[in-house]
Amino acid sequence: MKKFGLTLLTAFVGGAMALGAYKLIENKYADNMSFEDKQKVYYATSNHLTPAPTAAVSSAGQVDFTQAAAAVTPAVVYIRTTYASQADDQQSQMQKMFGDMFGQRSRPSGPQMASGSGVIISPDGYIVTNNHVVEKAEKIEIVTNDHRNFSAKVVGTDPSTDLALIKIDGHDLPIVKLGNSDAVKVGEWVLAVGNPFKLTSTVTAGIVSAKGRGIGIIGSEDNQDENPFGRTQYQSRQPKLNKAIESFIQTDAAINPGNSGGALVNTNGELIGINSAIASHTGSYEGYGFAIPINLAKKVLDDIEKFGAVKRGYVGISFKELDQDAAKELKIDRTYGLYVSGVVPGGGAEQAGLKEGDIITKVEGNTVYESSDLQERVGRLRPGNKINVTALRGNDEKNFTVTLKADAPAPKVAVSKSTEELYNKLGASFKSLTAAEKAKFRTHSGIVVTQVRDGGVFDSAEIPVGSVITSVNKQPVNSVADIDRVLSNVNTSTLVFSGYYPDGSRLVLPFEVR
Repeated sequence: MKKFGLTLLTAFVGGAMALGAYKLIENKYADNMSFEDKQKVYYATSNHLTPAPTAAVSSAGQVDFTQAAAAVTPAVVYIRTTYASQADDQQSQMQKMFGDMFGQRSRPSGPQMASGSGVIISPDGYIVTNNHVVEKAEKIEIVTNDHRNFSAKVVGTDPSTDLALIKIDGHDLPIVKLGNSDAVKVGEWVLAVGNPFKLTSTVTAGIVSAKGRGIGIIGSEDNQDENPFGRTQYQSRQPKLNKAIESFIQTDAAINPGNSGGALVNTNGELIGINSAIASHTGSYEGYGFAIPINLAKKVLDDIEKFGAVKRGYVGISFKELDQDAAKELKIDRTYGLYVSGVVPGGGAEQAGLKEGDIITKVEGNTVYESSDLQERVGRLRPGNKINVTALRGNDEKNFTVTLKADAPAPKVAVSKSTEELYNKLGASFKSLTAAEKAKFRTHSGIVVTQVRDGGVFDSAEIPVGSVITSVNKQPVNSVADIDRVLSNVNTSTLVFSGYYPDGSRLVLPFEVR
């Protein structure tokens, strides 16, 4: 009996030490951990169990999706967004004046509403969704599966991948386990979980129809009459881009308007994609949907959480995707791969030895058939990272190690509104200053602007990325939490942001709270 008691005491002390060590490590290193690493610690040190794997069966066999659905639905949220009412143009003003006279119905005035979905990926309230779900929203409301309501703020967005990271003030929230989209196979069963047509917590099933799809939807205007590829909301607010990264997982699981930002999971309940677009001539499901692969999303979300914006590296080439027609035009025999049509002077590709006329055939040893095979792989990396490229030059294949380079920097309310509304209206992301940055601007406090989003206050005032905010209403700020604190205690009708432009000149931005 005494021996049993000693064994029990030893086990108890050991467990307490392990828990204490975990808490110490968690507090010390959590800021430097990726969302995936945080999830591993979460599952390893808590009573939350990883969804049990389901038995592998053939596509014709008996399949049970109940475990996966039960594991995922609690962590998929309903997102309601509110936008300021704006007169579209002179025609809309004329309609307001003369619409009834000509039997036309004028558009309703007041705030505009939209909705979508999101996926909780950390117990403290970080949620992944689509950029087009929250872009330009002044108010973002989150409704969880158990009918709790939260206000959310935008941590950062990445229009190039149509991803956004938002945050609610919560703890011990249910999460969806991050999976591995590289391991996804064409033909395997998947579930789409979201809130189509405001029908909350909807689960549909299908298979993976294809991988690495580039459909040209990111950065294009959504014209339903001409373009069958539309986002899962009726209207697109996506700006035009020339550096979109598309490598979608294609599925025939039913995805409809309102599914944007929702989860695509495998039968183990693991998140493998974020639902983003549909192929449709009507605006509703017609057989195919598209999801952003989670392995690409992991890097984007980690960057936004850590730096406030995405740190993206570039190979430094322009290229043409090869097929039979392109090969005929270029008078070459190769019908797959990427034809290098230009090399950026001083870029990583030029320094590695790539030349115009080379044909990229492999990336990291994997055969390149489409542009997405290169873009998605590069999209997971940061400036300074290296990538191995194989290219055909004449009849010889050569290997090149390209060091990715950073893109050249671009030149450049009722007083009762909530903290989240004010924060979102600013349209900017921030991070704390490093010691070197404080020395450069000769300041003891401050946060640096890492992203400026279209339509926000910072965008309208032309405050560029790299600017430093040292105080708000004469209150020093050193972190995003300080911004939250100031915004949550607004007792005037004006906020004044003070600091420095990137060139060191003084910055003063009055912001009327209305």
